[in-house]
Amino acid sequence: MAEGSSSAAPLKDELDIVIPTIRNLDFLEMWRPFFQPYHLIIVQDGDPSKAIKVPEGFDYELYNRNDVNRILGPKASCISFKDSACRCFGYMISKKKYIYTIDDDCFVAKDPSGKDINALEQHIKNLLSPATPYFFNTLYDPYRDGADFVRGYPFSLREGVSTAVSHGLWLNIPDYDAPTQLVKPLERNKRYVDAVMTIPKGTLFPMCGMNLAFDRELIGPAMYFGLMGDGQPIGRYDDMWAGWCMKVICDHLGLGVKTGLPYIWHSKASNPFVNLKKEYNGIFWQEELIPFFQSAALPKECTTVQKCYLELSKQVKAKLGKVDPYFNKLADAMVTWIEAWDELNPTAASVAPAAAPAVSNGPAKGK
Repeated sequence: MAEGSSSAAPLKDELDIVIPTIRNLDFLEMWRPFFQPYHLIIVQDGDPSKAIKVPEGFDYELYNRNDVNRILGPKASCISFKDSACRCFGYMISKKKYIYTIDDDCFVAKDPSGKDINALEQHIKNLLSPATPYFFNTLYDPYRDGADFVRGYPFSLREGVSTAVSHGLWLNIPDYDAPTQLVKPLERNKRYVDAVMTIPKGTLFPMCGMNLAFDRELIGPAMYFGLMGDGQPIGRYDDMWAGWCMKVICDHLGLGVKTGLPYIWHSKASNPFVNLKKEYNGIFWQEELIPFFQSAALPKECTTVQKCYLELSKQVKAKLGKVDPYFNKLADAMVTWIEAWDELNPTAASVAPAAAPAVSNGPAKGK
């Protein structure tokens, strides 16, 4: 696609862009050439009475906390409040095959030649090409133009598997935790690495939600960003929690996860002292969480994402509940999330198509 072109937007009718926000979405102006053909789902965090302005010309739905409560009822308790983790409500309410989610402090980056990077187009390329989780290709993604499988790569594995998640990166402000921010306050990521790779089976990674795309039909129910923010003892672990759960399930179901291109420009460093308060418990808990996910095993009876996720919730309660009572609450929220997901996304095999949720006074829509 030519720079700035939107005339041939791929998957125009199959992809929603989900944006969590607490402010006016002026940042969309920079993304207009790339985002305008697509439908936006905006999840407003915080005070629902605050009016959020969206630039003219975008096709969007805007949901606030009142909408979440109205649509989900008691199950709205599983959606975080005053935290960007609320974005996962957008994943649930969408009816498209693919999701791209981006933070509102992220802008269009430039490649080394100075050309604007169409992040969405690259994510779509990643999702539409296979992944290779069972054997590492030293030329990284073998399906890219100008690359192939190297000598010694088993021919029986060259077909690859379906790609469920495309994890993009960021230039400028790195995605650091608070302690690293404090000791490297001026550090900026200037390295553009022209590579995409499949994360191997059995390998976890810290997923960042600010530049992320996934196949909603393949892995959507596992993309729950947990209980974070207001009323919770932890924040800033929402995307990583989803990433650990998702990766265990992808490994079990034979799906792939890619990371690397595309880059976006992360423009704003959050306050490290505020971040430390949010992350404090997580910094200690992650030393228990990582071994838990590394050893998590799902039985062969878990043949769907929902079944895998419910089984994982049982293991969270059994093994992490002893770390802190929060994980018992989180395990219950994981179950509620799946129940809410299935209510809004009934399968044709088991439930007749449901009518759209009753809407009275919302959500806000724009064109």
